[in-house]
Amino acid sequence: MTITIQVRRLPHGEGLPLPSYATAGAAGMDLLAAVTDPVAIAPGQRALIPTGLAIALPPAHELQVRPRSGLALRHGIVLPNSPGTIDEDYRGELGVIVLNTGDQPFVVERGMRIAQAVLAPVLRATWEETAELGSTERDAGGFGSTGR
Repeated sequence: MTITIQVRRLPHGEGLPLPSYATAGAAGMDLLAAVTDPVAIAPGQRALIPTGLAIALPPAHELQVRPRSGLALRHGIVLPNSPGTIDEDYRGELGVIVLNTGDQPFVVERGMRIAQAVLAPVLRATWEETAELGSTERDAGGFGSTGR
């Protein structure tokens, strides 16, 4: 099933490809850095990297922004709020918060694949307060209780 995402290219995103899937089986689309000059991120520092794109998601969907495994493994580049959520009603520029957990400066250059975006359906929930919850095998075992 294919869903269309409306996209508006911002001036600093001109000339860069739109997000796309690298392979037929890929879950995520690559997001590219729309920096005008290289951005050096020192170890332990973070930066907001622009994509040069603003989008309109279809109703009942979110865009999850996730790290790229190769950047994480080779350079220690992670997204500190992973997965980041782009809500269906957000119309500003997509930005990627990049954190350098490595031991060397990392330079983000124009057109670099910096993150991946996964389109996901959103379910709405309501909360119902109750005096008791149904019992389970785990019950209130706490953090790590299933690994004992």
